[in-house]
Amino acid sequence: MAPKVRVRLRERRLEAGWTQEQLGERVGVSRQTIISIEAGRYMPSLPLALRLARTFGCRVEDLFELEEGE
Repeated sequence: MAPKVRVRLRERRLEAGWTQEQLGERVGVSRQTIISIEAGRYMPSLPLALRLARTFGCRVEDLFELEEGE
C-alpha cells in the first residue's frame, strides 16, 4: 500500500495570493499539474518539489508530509 502524503501546497499558494496558473508559471509546469498535486492525485518529482519549496521560501517538508503510521 502506498504511503499517504499530506499536501499543503494549496494553503501556501492561497497565503501567497497566487492562482494555480501563476504558481505553475513560477515553477515551470501547467496549471493542470498544480491542480493534480493539490488534489493528491500526483506526487511531484524531487526537482519539482524542490522548486516549489524554493518558490515559497520553505522546506519540502513544509509542503509535503508523510502521514504517521504509514
